[in-house]
Amino acid sequence: MPILVQTILLLTISNVFMTFAWYGHLGTLKDKSWSIAVAVSWGIAFFEYLVQVPANRIGSSQYSLGELKILQEVISLSVFVPIAMVCFGQPFRWNYLWASLCIIGAVFFIFRDRIGADTPAQTPSVQASSNSASEHTGAQ
Repeated sequence: MPILVQTILLLTISNVFMTFAWYGHLGTLKDKSWSIAVAVSWGIAFFEYLVQVPANRIGSSQYSLGELKILQEVISLSVFVPIAMVCFGQPFRWNYLWASLCIIGAVFFIFRDRIGADTPAQTPSVQASSNSASEHTGAQ
């Protein structure tokens, strides 16, 4: 399975856990003490991290930190809106669409070096090793 697909799938699962960890206590735990809400949220967040850490490690083999962050933001909004509407009864708001358009702009600017390029943009580890090799050979 391609690195991008693995990363997207794992980040999507991670964001489902994250959304419930961050906002789930506002539903069923609203009448409980904040300490119980924190404990439950931390428990959910633990499972988020079990998926999110591998997702970013896998993704970082081909994508920069900025690319991974913007990818995560796209997935986060894509997961949040349906959960907010279905599980928390929030109405659709046009602001979700406008926010999505802004994120699409962010995707363009972060990934524009890859658009139309024959080779993918270098990840920071590849850039660092290239810089290190040029310093040792005297090349610039």
